Amino acid sequence: MKITVTKIPDVLIIEPKIFGDERGFFFESFNSKSWQEKTGLNTNFVQDNHSRSQKNVLRGLHYQIQQPQGKLVRAILGEIFDVAVDIRKKSPTFGQWVGEILTAENKKQLWIPEGFAHGFLVLSENAEVVYKTNNFYAPEYDRAIRWDDGDININWNIKITPLLSQKDKNAPLLKDADIFD
Repeated sequence: MKITVTKIPDVLIIEPKIFGDERGFFFESFNSKSWQEKTGLNTNFVQDNHSRSQKNVLRGLHYQIQQPQGKLVRAILGEIFDVAVDIRKKSPTFGQWVGEILTAENKKQLWIPEGFAHGFLVLSENAEVVYKTNNFYAPEYDRAIRWDDGDININWNIKITPLLSQKDKNAPLLKDADIFD
């Protein structure tokens, strides 16, 4: 696998080695030994999640204020713009974001560590996203930040209002949100 460090060094782009021929392809989507050797992280993933969404659905920006989750995200159908926002108050990259196009074709993955809010926008007609987490979902600690917060200023590159859940419509701005010290 190839690891690319983003402008926020804790967020990584993972590109697996793909073996393909006229029959199709094969790749290891996760190998704990390779993961630890290449990233230096000893991550114990405990939960896999899978979502399906239609075009222009925006999910996020989500995180857990306690029991924070690191996430290894990939698209297995379609195309998404995946975003991580640093919400660690003492971090030199606090309030900054990183985005990456993840597709079923490019098979890239984005590692989003604890202390980051995560969201994605569906670019294709439909998309299925799977992600591993290193902590369990805890609804009582679930939080969100507005996707269009001007202080974060994410370039979603969209001209229409995305399809949002009620939770995401009502999410606070970063300045009013629970964040990590």
